[in-house]
This record gives sequence, C-alpha cells and structure tokens, in this order.
Amino acid sequence: MEIPFIKMHGLGNSYVYLDLFKSQVAEELLSDLAQKVSNVNTGIGSDGLILIHPSEEADVGMRIFNKDGSEGKNCGNGLRCTAKYAYEAGLVKNRIFQIETKSGNVDVEVMVHNEKVYEITINMGRPRLSRSSIPMVGEELETVVNEPFKVGNQVLYVTAVSMGNPHAVFFVDTIAEAPLNELGEIIERDPRFPEGVNVEFVEVVNDRELNFRVWERGSGITMACGTGACAAVVAATLNQLIPKNQTIRVHLDGGDLMVKWDQAGFVWMTGNAEVVAAGTFHYV
Repeated sequence: MEIPFIKMHGLGNSYVYLDLFKSQVAEELLSDLAQKVSNVNTGIGSDGLILIHPSEEADVGMRIFNKDGSEGKNCGNGLRCTAKYAYEAGLVKNRIFQIETKSGNVDVEVMVHNEKVYEITINMGRPRLSRSSIPMVGEELETVVNEPFKVGNQVLYVTAVSMGNPHAVFFVDTIAEAPLNELGEIIERDPRFPEGVNVEFVEVVNDRELNFRVWERGSGITMACGTGACAAVVAATLNQLIPKNQTIRVHLDGGDLMVKWDQAGFVWMTGNAEVVAAGTFHYV
C-alpha cells in the first residue's frame, strides 16, 4: 500500500502526518503503521504518527499515535504542526480556527507572512489537577503538589498536571544532571499512574525562564513536548517558583516555547512548526 505523507516537526519533536481529507487508512492498521513509519532504520523516522482528519465538532481533527503504536490524547507540538498544515493546505480559510483532539477542541491562531505560517498560538485549555483527572492513584479530588515520590532508593518530589494527557513534573537544581535516562521509563510505567505518564525534569532559571527535558509516554526521550512545557509552567506556578499570568520562556532541547497560564485559568502556548519532507510511504 502506498500512503502519501508529510513529515513535520515542532522544536525537533517530529511526526509523520497523514491527510485523511485526501486519503484513507483502515483503523485496524493505524497502530502498526505508527510503529513502522516511526522506525528510523526501516521507516521514515519520527516520534509517532498524526492523522489530520475531517471533524464534525471543529474545523479539523487530529489523532496522535506514539511510536510504540499506542494512541495519545493530545500533543502541543502536533497541534502547531497540524495548524500550519491545515492553513497552508487550504483545509481552513481563517487564521483563527479549532482543532478537535481526543481530549477536546482547542482554539488556534496562526501568524502568516506571504501565505506561510511562521508562528502558532494554541489555547491549551485549563489544566486538570485532581488525582482522578491525571489519573494518579490516591484520593480522587486531591491535588499533587511537591509530593514525596519514592523511586527505588531515591525520594523525588512530584507535581502532577493533566493537559489533556498526564504529566509528572520534577524540579532539579541543574537540568544537565536530571536523571532522565535512568528514571524516565521507570516513572512512565509506575503503577501509581494507571494510564502511564509523561515525565518532565525542570530547572527554574529565573521567574521568566525554565529549562526542561522530557521522557514522553510511549515515545521515550524527545527534543520537545508542548503539553509538557505547559505542565511545567503550571507546576512551577503551583510551587510558587514563578508568577501566574506572565509569559514564561521554556527552553527545550529543540528550542523555546512561550507559555502563559492566565488569570482565567487558560494555558497559552506559542511556537513555530516546520515541514521536513513529503513523499509516499510503502506500507507492507
């Protein structure tokens, strides 16, 4: 089967995108397809697969499959890439529109020069902070802020945030010493997170800047995670490390995102997205 694709990245967080306005792929193939296109040796190489599809609820829809074939609910970098593609491909006509995700519809605004999108702002919605909405084992309505979290012989301190997908945020003194390789997968699969979790280590540089590294659920270490950057800002605010209602620059391995948690409770993310390649994947 020959499947047309476009590969895009947001700050190095790359996905293979399929335009389901133009072609179709059977539902039962999607998990396997995601694993095959993601393979850097025998496929295209990416952090996963994203479908851009018609929606009855919004202007365009988006579905995310991680490189292990599991389906995710939201992806900040994927949203920016989807927004860029939707506008430049003519799937939407206005610069302000909505994208449907598995965790709800989001508002999008694209900044355009010579009909090319150079920056995208996404309203990522209000963070969900109760254990049941993360989800995390424990008292249903309780929040998790700077809570002791034992991993092997170590005790870390976790703040848990859902941005439509689960995040466990840990603050460190120096981002270069964050134990991402050692603990990322262990925490992702910890039974205290029944649906798994994205793992972020964050260094507070000052009250306007954060350094950030991530282990993404289902994908491992990636260069960027948009929802993770948003969760990091929320967590730092909850821990009174940065002020609310201020734009925070988050330094990710792939570049910077601007994130603001406003007084109304909405989290806004601004960044770019880039096209890498387009072609045909020969799926067997």
